[in-house]
Amino acid sequence: MTPGRKAKAAWILLAFLATLASAGSSTAAGDDPAVPGLSRGETLRLGERMYRDGILPSGEPLTATLYGGIHIEGTMFSCVSCHLRSGLGSFEGGVLTPPTNGVVLYKPWNSSREDSRLWKGNLEGAGGLRTRSMYYVWMGSMEMMAAQRNAPLYNLYRFGKYPSRPAYTDETVADAIRGGANPDGREFIGVMPRYTFDDRDLAILIAYLKSLSKDLSPGVTETTIRFATVVTEEVNRKERDALLASLERYFLSHNARLLQQEAIHADPDFRRISLVLWELKGPPETWRGQLEEYYRKDPVFALLGGISTKEWRPIHEFCEENAIPCLLPITDLPVVSATSWYTLYFSKGFYQEGETAARHLARTEDSDPGRTVVQVYPDTPEGKAFAFGFRDAWSETGRGPLVEKVIPAGGAVTRGYLEEAIGGQRRAVLVLWTGAEAFPALEAMGGGDGGGTTVYLSGTLLKDRLLSVPEPLRERTYITYPYRLTNSALGAGVGETSPEITDRRIAGKVGSLIAVLNEVFGAWRSNFYRDYMYDIIDTSMLVVYSPFERISFGPGQRYASKGCYIVRLSKGAKPELVGKTDWVVY
Repeated sequence: MTPGRKAKAAWILLAFLATLASAGSSTAAGDDPAVPGLSRGETLRLGERMYRDGILPSGEPLTATLYGGIHIEGTMFSCVSCHLRSGLGSFEGGVLTPPTNGVVLYKPWNSSREDSRLWKGNLEGAGGLRTRSMYYVWMGSMEMMAAQRNAPLYNLYRFGKYPSRPAYTDETVADAIRGGANPDGREFIGVMPRYTFDDRDLAILIAYLKSLSKDLSPGVTETTIRFATVVTEEVNRKERDALLASLERYFLSHNARLLQQEAIHADPDFRRISLVLWELKGPPETWRGQLEEYYRKDPVFALLGGISTKEWRPIHEFCEENAIPCLLPITDLPVVSATSWYTLYFSKGFYQEGETAARHLARTEDSDPGRTVVQVYPDTPEGKAFAFGFRDAWSETGRGPLVEKVIPAGGAVTRGYLEEAIGGQRRAVLVLWTGAEAFPALEAMGGGDGGGTTVYLSGTLLKDRLLSVPEPLRERTYITYPYRLTNSALGAGVGETSPEITDRRIAGKVGSLIAVLNEVFGAWRSNFYRDYMYDIIDTSMLVVYSPFERISFGPGQRYASKGCYIVRLSKGAKPELVGKTDWVVY
C-alpha cells in the first residue's frame, strides 16, 4: 500500500488499532501452534508462507476482496505488506498499522482514556512489555491528530471515547480475517481486505499468528543483549583495529548512558549491550564450522559490521539458515541475491561496479552498436564478481555480443595479450578488471595511444594508484567509482590525493552502522525480536551520512547504497576526478 493511500485512510486504520491493539481469552495465545494432522514445524512453515507471501498450503494464491467489491490475489496484499515481518505493525506516513501477533490479539482493549494512559505501566509480564511500544506509537499518533485538529479520531482522544473490544478468540480472529468484524461484531471500514479461507487453512494461519513474535530472540537476557562482530584473519591490522575500536567505543558509550538513565528511573526496556569478536581462521570452507561453534557456546542476537577481504558467502549462508541478522559488514564480495533477508550490505560491492560499467556503456555506445566489447578479468573471486555484474547488466540491455577473456592464475597483462583479446580492432571497448599493473600494456597498445579503444577500469582495484592513470589514457578511460565525489570528513574528495580516496573507508562505514543502531535502540523498546529490528530499519526515514553518495533503506531492500559514479581524470600533473555521470542508481 502506498504512503498516499495510507494517509487517506489514516483515521480508519487508527480506529482499527482499537480493535486489534491488545489481547487473554479462552483460546490463549500460548497454545501449541499445531493443526491436527500437521507437525508443529509444518504448521508454522505453511502459516508463515500465507502471512508473508499470500500463498495457500495448496500452492495457490490467497484471494481477497477490497472495499467496493474489488477482487485481488492475496499476494498483492499479504499480511506482511502492512503488519510487517515481526507482526508488530508499523507507523508510516502518519498511519498506524496495528500488531497482529497472538500476544497482542488475545488481550482486551480498554475503553477509558485513563486506562489507555496507564496501558504502558499496568500490563504485566513479558507479553505486556512487548506491547508497550505500541503505547508510544498510539500516543504519538494522538499528537499527530491533535496537530491536524480535523481527524475524527482526535475527537475520540480528546473526549476519552476510545472504541473498546474484548480479547480476540480463534473464532473472532477468523471473523476479522474473513468478514472484517471485531469481537463485538462491529464491521471494519474497508481498508483491510476480506480474505477467503477454508477452515483448515485459516487454522494454520491463526496458529502461526500465535507463534509470531512470541518468544524473545536468542542473545537476549534480562539485563543484556549480546552481539558479535566477525573478522577474518587475513584482514590487515589497520582495518581490523579501525573496526573494533569504533565499535568498542560505541558500546562503552551506550552502556555509560544507560547507567545514567537507570540512576534516574528504572525501566525494563533498557538493556546493556555486549560485543564479542568471532575471528575466523583458515580457508573459507572451514568458516561454517567455526561460526557454528561460536554460536553454540555463546548465542548472539545479531552480527554487527564485520570485515573480510574474502567472499562473505559462508557467513551469509550461516546467518540465513539460522535467522541471525548480519548488519552492514565491510566486504567487497557480498552475496548478490533477490531473496535473502538476514544480511544487510552497504552495496553489491564489485558486482555493482560491473553493473554500472555495462549500463553506462550501453547508453554511450548507442550511436555505434557494432563495436566489439571485450571483458578481461582474472580467475579470482574479485575478478569474477566484477565480470558477473557486467555480464548480467549487459545481457539485460539487449545489446550486442560480449567477448570474454579470463586471465589465468599468475598470468600477466601484456600488450600482446590485450591486443589479441580485442582481435586487433582499433575501436573496440575493453572492460579490464585489473589494477594499475595494466597501465604499461594499455599505454603500449596501438602505437602508444591505444588507437580508438575505449577502456573501463575499477577505481576500487586501482586503490592508491587511481590518480596515477597515465595522461595518454585519460581521454579514453572510464573508471567506476562507488563513493561520494564531494569533500567529506569521511574520506577524500575531488582533487585530493589522499590515499583514502580509494580505501574501504572503515571509519565512515562504522559511523553509518552506529547511526542505524541508534535508530534501532531508540525504537524497539522491549520488542527484542530479530525480525522487528529489520522492520524498524526497513520502515525508518533514517538519514545516514556515509562514504557513499546516498544510502537508503526500504522493505526487503538488502543493499543500502544502490549507485555508483563513472569518472575520468583531468589533465595535468595533479589530476582530479571528474564525474561523467550522475549517481547511477539501479
